[in-house]
Amino acid sequence: MKTSDKGVHVMHQFEGFRDRPYLCPAHLWTVGWGEMLHHDQAKLPLARKEGYTGMIRKEYPLAPEHNRVWSKAELEIRFKNLLGNFERGVLRLAPGISGDQSLFDACVCLSYNIGLGNFQRSTLRQRINRKESLEQIADGFMMWSKAGGKQLAGLVRRRKAEIALFME
Repeated sequence: MKTSDKGVHVMHQFEGFRDRPYLCPAHLWTVGWGEMLHHDQAKLPLARKEGYTGMIRKEYPLAPEHNRVWSKAELEIRFKNLLGNFERGVLRLAPGISGDQSLFDACVCLSYNIGLGNFQRSTLRQRINRKESLEQIADGFMMWSKAGGKQLAGLVRRRKAEIALFME
């Protein structure tokens, strides 16, 4: 399965587009439509805690070859390749959604934002695989509206858009 144009639109709408690398709110070097550039950076702590003297995320250096203006065409190719990884991952983790384009699109959109590892561990995925009610599945999306323990308005809007995509 492939993500529909509607699903891609929701991802693009909420990720935004940047042709220069930037530190996202999670302190990860990002470019294009929310593509993380350095996966090992995500393994670092967000903040320095007592006794920790190592590097934290915001101190991670941007690779010199990434510090440039990227072409939109180049970033579109990278997005399509990355999207394919999420599409395959969602189908592997929730095989029952094969054939349900709306739910597939919503799950790919969510996974693109939270990562496949989090999707794998999610109550949402469990609810999908147990074929629970549409309402219970929709509630599973809203469980991902917090960052750092705080509910974020932008994540609430995104989750509602994913639910709307799923309910079509």
